[in-house]
Amino acid sequence: MTTDVTKDQLAIIRIEGMHSHQCEQAIQAALGRFEGVHEVEVDFLSGQCSVLYDPTKVKIAEFSPAIEAAGYRPGDTSQSGNDADMESSPAA
Repeated sequence: MTTDVTKDQLAIIRIEGMHSHQCEQAIQAALGRFEGVHEVEVDFLSGQCSVLYDPTKVKIAEFSPAIEAAGYRPGDTSQSGNDADMESSPAA
C-alpha cells in the first residue's frame, strides 16, 4: 500500500546537543515512532532535522517532547507544506 503524502507538511527543527551519527539515529527513532511521520532526516553537523508528516495524524508540538526525551534540546522550528498554517489558524 502506498502512503499519500500530498497533504504532508515539512518541519525543520534545530537541535542542540548532537555530536555523532548515534545522535542522529536516536532522534530518528524518537520521531519515527509517531503515526503520521513519513520521513525523518537528521544531520548532526548542521544541528537540524527535517520531518515529513501528516498534520491530521500528528501535531508538530509533539516533536519537541520526544526530542527532549531522547536527551537533546529542540530549538526553533519552521514548517512548510500545503496547509502549513493549519495549526495556527483559528477554528472556523
